[in-house]
Formats: sequence, C-alpha cells, structure tokens
Amino acid sequence: MRVQDFELLSTLLKKRSGLVLSEDKSYLLETRLMPVARKHALKGLEELCEVVRVKRDETVISDITEAMTTNETLFFRDTRPFDMFRDHLIPNLLEKRQSSRRIRIWCAACSGGQEPYSLAMILKEMQAKLSGWRVEIMATDISVEMLDKAKSGLYTQFEVQRGLPITLLVKYFKQNGDKWQLDSSIRSMIQFRPFNLMENPRALGEFDIVFCRNVLIYFDQDTKKMVLDNIAKMMPKDGALFLGGAETVLGVTDSFKPVTGRRGLYQRGDGDVGI
Repeated sequence: MRVQDFELLSTLLKKRSGLVLSEDKSYLLETRLMPVARKHALKGLEELCEVVRVKRDETVISDITEAMTTNETLFFRDTRPFDMFRDHLIPNLLEKRQSSRRIRIWCAACSGGQEPYSLAMILKEMQAKLSGWRVEIMATDISVEMLDKAKSGLYTQFEVQRGLPITLLVKYFKQNGDKWQLDSSIRSMIQFRPFNLMENPRALGEFDIVFCRNVLIYFDQDTKKMVLDNIAKMMPKDGALFLGGAETVLGVTDSFKPVTGRRGLYQRGDGDVGI
C-alpha cells in the first residue's frame, strides 16, 4: 500500500471512528477494504483512495468506516462482568432506586448484540425481583450493518456455542434453518440505535450502568480520555462502568477510578458504586 494512501485512510478512520492504525496494521486495510472497492466497482485500494481523496463520496467513506470497525464479540464474554452485574450491581440498585424504580443500562459498541442480549437474559431470569420496575437497555454501535444483525436476534450455531449456556439456548432460542432465533421477549428488551463514540452522548440520557468493553483499546490516549470523560457526565455518582480486561482508566483520566476488588469495574472519580 502506498504511504499516501495509508495516511489518507488512517486519518479518515481516526476522525470518523477514533480507530488508530499503526503502519504495521496496513494489512488490515488491504484485507477489509478490498470488498468495499469491489462493491463500488473499483479496481483496488488505490482507486478507492482516489474516490475518497477527490470526490469525498460519503457512501464510500461510510462503507470504509463500517468495514474497519466491525468487531468480534460473543455471549457472556469474560463471564465476570456479568456475574458482578447479576449478583452485586442489580441488587444494589434495587435498594438505591426504590423511589424511581427505574434502572438504565448502556451497551456502547454493542457489535452483533451478544452483550446486551446477555444482560437481557440475566434480567429476564430475575424478573420476579424486578416486578414493577422499569429497566431499560440501550445498545449502540457505529456500524449500521452490525445493528441490523443485532436487531434480528439471529445467530449461527458457531455464535451460540461461544459463551451461551445450554440452558439459556434451550430456553430463549428456537432453531430457524441452520441458525438460532432469539425469542422476541428478549429482543424487545433492547433499544438499538446508531451512535458514534466520537460524538457527544448527552442526548442519550443518564445511565446507572455502562458497558464500554474492548473498544478503547483501538483509540489513542486523547480519544480514550474524551470518551471516558463524556461517559462520566452521563452517570450518577453511584454509577458503574465496565471496561474490557485489557483496558483501564489509570493514567488516562480522573473521571473514573477502579472499584477495589472488582476487576474491570470502575466508578466515577467523585463517586462510590457501593459494592
């Protein structure tokens, strides 16, 4: 790949999605963007870059961004955050939110929907305790393609075998040809909408619990700080933030601090989750 083309695409992706690509990752551009070039009847990456450089075709730019930000996920990924969510955070909020009887949860960068659906199944299993409560799960992603997949609730055999307990598969999924269809009672618990973490999330409202896992690793330090600072402004002082196992707030921002003894869980710098 030509140096000028790599610089064009890496600058574009940083601006549009926060994704930072080092030169040793240029192979990812070649692997993921060749299908985009073919889709637009272009001969290769050089011609694709010329369309971006000269025409600034928004459809092409959107397809490039989507192709580079589609990430893998699975049900109940890493297990521990979901255990903390079920065993500690929700019971804690049931005590603290007695007056409003409302809990709001945000899954940022939800990809194919496995994370929010994992949370929804946990809440469904707790429905007796949640009777009379309004629990909202909002799931967002920059990729419209991934959001469409998530909304469908349709997964391959390979996808349901990764992390999903067999008891929940039997209880909440039905086989549909060679795929598995998630029950509408679970799908209806999630509100999916497109959102770019480079934007101000104020319009989304306030959230008691935020899952923003395995996305900050793709950002540079300044972008990580911006995203975390924005999330902190959307949470009450006893709000909880989950990050991925390879992510941290330490050395990035003072808006959050780790919750002692709860790996991957963070609270506002001026707050206290209380667990």
